[in-house]
Amino acid sequence: MLQLILGGARSGKSRLAEKLATDTGLPVTYIATSQPLDGEMNARIAQHRTRRPAEWALVEEPLALARVLRENAAPGQCLLVDCLTLWLTNLLMLDAPEQLNAEREALLDSLAALPGEIIFVSNETGMGVVPLGELTRRYVDEAGWLHQALAERCQRVVLTVAGLPLTLKGTAL
Repeated sequence: MLQLILGGARSGKSRLAEKLATDTGLPVTYIATSQPLDGEMNARIAQHRTRRPAEWALVEEPLALARVLRENAAPGQCLLVDCLTLWLTNLLMLDAPEQLNAEREALLDSLAALPGEIIFVSNETGMGVVPLGELTRRYVDEAGWLHQALAERCQRVVLTVAGLPLTLKGTAL
């Protein structure tokens, strides 16, 4: 089963995804896409680490997400990817559109063949004002297109607001 958990900053989306992963009763591998580039991001990473169960495996991969999913997906296994928008940011910051396109297509193309449970977490960025800067507008556009393509492929899509899940597709929580 593929699930997409969307929400704004501090909406409770990661906490919900962690609960869903735990509730599967399966071994969980947490796939972290963030990079500790500054003190603030280090603090966020530390907060996520303290919340995760010690028995969860961890894979840190900022770019080659499709490869990591193929290597770790297995029947009777749950993968939790947190988060897609950080992954997208990492690719955008390379300023290599061909690599962004290749990685996005590799991800989307790999989904149908992946066994086990996979939960994606991502920031819903398209609900605010249109950003002024070109890179920020591109980020919002790319995230929106990625979310649409993933939502089409996922069996469950949930929007999280103020810690409350709203099921958009699939069985309600």
